[in-house]
Amino acid sequence: MHPPVEVAAPDRPLETEYRPKHPLHLMLTVGIQQRGTHDPTQTISGPVLWRASRTPSGVATLALREASPGVIRAAAWGDGREWALAQVPALCGAHDDLTGFDASRHPLIAHAHHRNPGLRLSRTELVFDALAGAIMEQKVTGLQAFGAWRHLVTGYGQRAPGPTPRPMFAPPSIAGWRAIPSWAWHRAGLEPPQARTIVEAARRGPALVRAAERATGGTARDAVLTSVRGVGAWTAAETRARALGDADAVSVGDVHLSHEVGYALAGARTDDAGMLDLLAGWKGHRQRVIRLIRLSAAREPRRGPRLHPEDHRDR
Repeated sequence: MHPPVEVAAPDRPLETEYRPKHPLHLMLTVGIQQRGTHDPTQTISGPVLWRASRTPSGVATLALREASPGVIRAAAWGDGREWALAQVPALCGAHDDLTGFDASRHPLIAHAHHRNPGLRLSRTELVFDALAGAIMEQKVTGLQAFGAWRHLVTGYGQRAPGPTPRPMFAPPSIAGWRAIPSWAWHRAGLEPPQARTIVEAARRGPALVRAAERATGGTARDAVLTSVRGVGAWTAAETRARALGDADAVSVGDVHLSHEVGYALAGARTDDAGMLDLLAGWKGHRQRVIRLIRLSAAREPRRGPRLHPEDHRDR
């Protein structure tokens, strides 16, 4: 059985308005933070985007909606509500700097950029949550990873406060991730190497997070994150993109990404080296280009059946 879930007492929200100085498509920008349709930490209900987070000040629920063009209304509940509201600009891409980005280098990128002027690169500033989620996505289908995230966050996280449209949960604390029993990882559908990697990262916990936050540039951040056994370049890049809004993060080693980039920019599949060559002209903005490619109409025709996830939990 799972441990009892602590339910936060309801309280009155704090509210504020955010008026971005740039075009902003709220759902497109912050939606990247959601891990699957049934993510217990983020959902969209009508015009409102809801997030449940474990902030440095405690658990918080954040509700965001576009009240009018150029005006984002934000409300937050819980002990971490002040932190959550202060973080809204970063979440909505306020720190995303397009200086030096030249969409005209390729017609597909120019078209996608023109059609999506409100795309910004979001950052949660919650490194460990992003790292744990990325580790779960190593070498498995998205369906498996999102299911594991949902199972573990719902079972070992904390119920989010406020009038959420469905029960939502903040992820476990770093100590909470470390304390999850071995059988629970198995029942969530994770392989032992993934579980061991998350536990090892949690063992180093706050020191690892502080080092990643202090590091400047992708190379330095990668060195910090990949110092954890089981964390490679792909996992580090995924963490940097979500938690720190790294505009240059490239998930080398992804089973599909190089094919997507090659097909979009050159009309044919390529490998990681070829992908990096194709993206070289956008150094500093390669994550932005990848996002634009995925928002474009460029789709390689499927050549075979879909990969079906393997369920090893009854072994």
